[in-house]
Amino acid sequence: MSNSRLDERDDILEQAAAWRGADRKVALATVVRTWGSSPRPVGSQLAVETGGDMVGSVSGGCIEGAVVGEAMEVMEDGKPRLLEYSVSNEQAWEVGLACGGIVHVFVERVE
Repeated sequence: MSNSRLDERDDILEQAAAWRGADRKVALATVVRTWGSSPRPVGSQLAVETGGDMVGSVSGGCIEGAVVGEAMEVMEDGKPRLLEYSVSNEQAWEVGLACGGIVHVFVERVE
């Protein structure tokens, strides 16, 4: 992993910590597995807070909206989720994942 990827991850985690420090609910989404063509590599992260602010990316935009929606639910119910998006998944076409690969994203609430 390059230093720029480490810096990006540090920035995302620092922002998530700042939001938590401001007493906001926060969820962190992380790409945990990919297969075939994927918009972002394993380890890519997206932090989301209850007001809808976000930092980072798990897909370069193609599934971000769906992941943010799941993150909002995770912040409310506290239950982590393992999401899968692929071209065979009808929702993947709806959210724009047409790259031909599979992306697994783990979403968890930050405590």
